[in-house]
Amino acid sequence: MSRAALKGMLMGSVLMLTAPLPVAAQQEPLSPLPLDNSVDNQGKKLDPRKVALGDKLFHDPRLSKDNTISCASCHNLATNGADASDRPLSFGVGGAKGVVNSPTVFNSRYNFRQFWDGRAANLVEQVVGPIHNPIEMATNWPEVIAKLNKDSALVAQFQAIYPDGVQGKNIQDAIAAYEMTLTTPNARIDKWLRGDKGALSADELKGYQLFKSYGCIACHQGANVGGNMYQIFGVMNGYFAARGNLTEADNGRFNVTKNPADKHMFKVPSLRNAAVTPPYFHDGTAQTLEQAVDVMFRFQLGRTAPPEEKALIIKFLHTLTGEYKGKPLEN
Repeated sequence: MSRAALKGMLMGSVLMLTAPLPVAAQQEPLSPLPLDNSVDNQGKKLDPRKVALGDKLFHDPRLSKDNTISCASCHNLATNGADASDRPLSFGVGGAKGVVNSPTVFNSRYNFRQFWDGRAANLVEQVVGPIHNPIEMATNWPEVIAKLNKDSALVAQFQAIYPDGVQGKNIQDAIAAYEMTLTTPNARIDKWLRGDKGALSADELKGYQLFKSYGCIACHQGANVGGNMYQIFGVMNGYFAARGNLTEADNGRFNVTKNPADKHMFKVPSLRNAAVTPPYFHDGTAQTLEQAVDVMFRFQLGRTAPPEEKALIIKFLHTLTGEYKGKPLEN
């Protein structure tokens, strides 16, 4: 397939939003995140009781076998929804080392699938994975439910929402409801897309134009600037041959489908908040945006670019950093 044909195909997967956008934004391949995160992706009002319970469960280490690991251990809001920047791979129960980098939980509701290999269709399905994974939380629903049922206050909180009380499906539902609220709207790119033409500097606008003209936009578009399609890592050059030391996790989507065409294929990550969520890629090998951009040019675009143009693209990437509860995210 030619690059032009590939680009046309990829652009067809842009995530659409129901809210009307300014004319200028309608003409752009990016769209602003909704300012209102009180509704789910179908526009239904989120139950604040579920959100509060999900918040509590998201931070509860009792969801792990030895009561040491919570969802927030690898998706810490204090580190912008991701793991610490010095952890390319996260650690689970007993210090077990994970196999992929933990992506930020912020804006995960806008991903078309969850996990790098896309094995979960939505946030509800995603909750099960870490809890049952032997190198993450390493437990199961009967063990978790037995522990939570000893907490009378928590049981009452469940029963006020769910008639059948503490159940795995209810834990999933509550955590997913909370994660729906973890959005970071009002990035400077959002303000620009909504019509504030002073929100971006001249250099940042040049970086955005280069981001589009070099073809980065073919995979990173829509409301989440990615997260809405799969792509082979190393589509233009052999990333894994160059990196070496292959792992099973490097197979990507192949591990789910067993289709040889899916080998080394991953969900394209969102670039929102990329400036404050290093390291990068499923293997966490790029420590800086500069390194990540170099890898993308070499292995995804198969192109070269002057350093000054890459620097402008990086300036643009900084405009994708949003706000959580009205406060801009920081390193």
